[in-house]
Amino acid sequence: EASWDEALDLVADRMVEIFRRDGPRAMAAYSCAKATNEDNYLLQKLVRSLFRSNNIDHCTRLCHAASVVALQMAVGSSAMSNAAAEVIHNDVFIVTGSNVTENHPIIALQMKAAVEKYGAKLIVVDPRRIEMVNYATLWLAQKPGTDVPVFSAMAHVLLKEGLIDRDFIAARTENFDEFAASMEKFTPEYAESISGVDKDLIIQAARLYGSAKNAAIYWALGIPEHTHGTANALSLINLALMTGNIGRKGTGLNPLRGQNNVQGASDSGAMPWHYPGYQRVDNEDAALKFEAGWNIEPGGLERNPGLTTTEIMSAVGPGGVRSLYIMGENPMMSEPNLNHTRHKMEELEFLVAQDLFINESGAFADVFLPATSWAEKDGTFTNTDRRVQRVRQAISPRGSARPDWVILTDLARRIEARLGRPNSAFWDYKHPSEVLEEMGRLVPDYAGIRYERLEREGLQTPVVDTEHPGTPFLFSERFPRGKGKFHPLEYTPSAEMPDEDYPLILTTGRVLEHWHGGSITRHSWMDDLFPEALVEINPADAARLGIAHGQAVRVTSRRGSVVLRANATTKAVSGVVFIPFHFHEAAANLLTNDALDPQAKIPEYKVSAVRITPAREEELAKPEARQKRGRY
Repeated sequence: EASWDEALDLVADRMVEIFRRDGPRAMAAYSCAKATNEDNYLLQKLVRSLFRSNNIDHCTRLCHAASVVALQMAVGSSAMSNAAAEVIHNDVFIVTGSNVTENHPIIALQMKAAVEKYGAKLIVVDPRRIEMVNYATLWLAQKPGTDVPVFSAMAHVLLKEGLIDRDFIAARTENFDEFAASMEKFTPEYAESISGVDKDLIIQAARLYGSAKNAAIYWALGIPEHTHGTANALSLINLALMTGNIGRKGTGLNPLRGQNNVQGASDSGAMPWHYPGYQRVDNEDAALKFEAGWNIEPGGLERNPGLTTTEIMSAVGPGGVRSLYIMGENPMMSEPNLNHTRHKMEELEFLVAQDLFINESGAFADVFLPATSWAEKDGTFTNTDRRVQRVRQAISPRGSARPDWVILTDLARRIEARLGRPNSAFWDYKHPSEVLEEMGRLVPDYAGIRYERLEREGLQTPVVDTEHPGTPFLFSERFPRGKGKFHPLEYTPSAEMPDEDYPLILTTGRVLEHWHGGSITRHSWMDDLFPEALVEINPADAARLGIAHGQAVRVTSRRGSVVLRANATTKAVSGVVFIPFHFHEAAANLLTNDALDPQAKIPEYKVSAVRITPAREEELAKPEARQKRGRY
């Protein structure tokens, strides 16, 4: 136990010592999609301005990184193009890779209303029989990892039947002919042979989407979390561009963010390749702009992109990353191939964890800094609709906990003093509103956002000045990159396919009752609603393997094994099993593959080859092991 002064002095001393000895490459930080825009902005500013490193990333690398890369490539923006509430204006909408009723339940209510009250037609493309299938006109149950063939076959049908918007293509897009030529091979028959989806369903889905006046696509982590996640997202973007279903109300490309501030953390620059506002670190004009804004000598900021979360962990060791600062993340639950992650956490020379609780990652920390929850501080979040909203302190901080932005500014001043650069980057903030205003001076999309403008309702970015009303939907006249760009595609199988030894495909995700790594919900009474890990398995597969519903089973991949109970359910299709990733006693990410998408550097969480065998009841983690984590 230590005082705040003792703890922060130790952190500053050790980080500066490592920086002086090994340089910027030794420094790294994980930012947090549950923290505010101001918190995330300050942590990336600390790492970049004080340690001259771009080794800063957050959970978007583990969720929507491929969506971000694909959207940047195709349209020059990386956020939802339309508000989720616009689903009631859709004639047809596609939901793919998203169990919305459990992951985005409020948006799911709006989708149900669109179908039941407003007559919209829903197409679900998902390997699991999620609840939204009950509301769908069509359900395309593809094998995990075969999204490109399915959506490219839809594009093939649209081209062959002329269900495209030639005026939109001519006026607002480029590279169409090369794209169209690459779609020739993606016949519905070819897609069926790979994906298992009946070719007639693919044809029906293409005609339904292509004939709509207003059509939209909504997706979540089932699309990007693949070694070909960028191609998956591009296959969706191609559909919207070729039909002109973008740039209008009730249309659009809508990646649904998985945590409350994934969009805001990304906007705030908590990524290794971009400053705040997606301004690339290797762009000289952008670097000079941030050097001026942060009072840094010209040439002082690092021009080379930094390491992603998974790359940071892999780089731990002599000559690589030696110091890691974790704010609100839990890599010991969220990283793939957790046995490898555990080894790397043990190799770190100095680890700081800043969080509400000492979680699985905080257990490795040299220093733990107790931070407040969102209800104990002020700030802003930017939600999946690009809507910036106020966070207001509702209760006093518990114990000695401090808001993240206060911890970071206090630490930054200590680091500056030790580096001989007092107040070099302006750390004298009195309130988080000053942090947001600074960010607005450097990020055009946030230029007009002020706390006083957010008192009654949020503002949707871009907000280009203090008179601007916000932007409900994007791209009405042009794309940020000028013209939307079509991208030819090829089908690349997943990195690991089922075989005789590992005959089943494991996919992972969330359940309604829990929140990601469980650091918060498993400290609450929500844990009693869904208290233990279950593996969903199709009843036919269970019968073939001699497994009864509720039986203890062992799930094994090439990287590890976990023991949990079987849930025999038709929600799982034959050949595919599902494990939620919230449970440390049966951590799904002990099994997952750390192979990466080469463009987005996102791991392949959605396809891992596994086998399932019976286990003994006594091998299950005991209930009391869960309760040791305490209650909030």
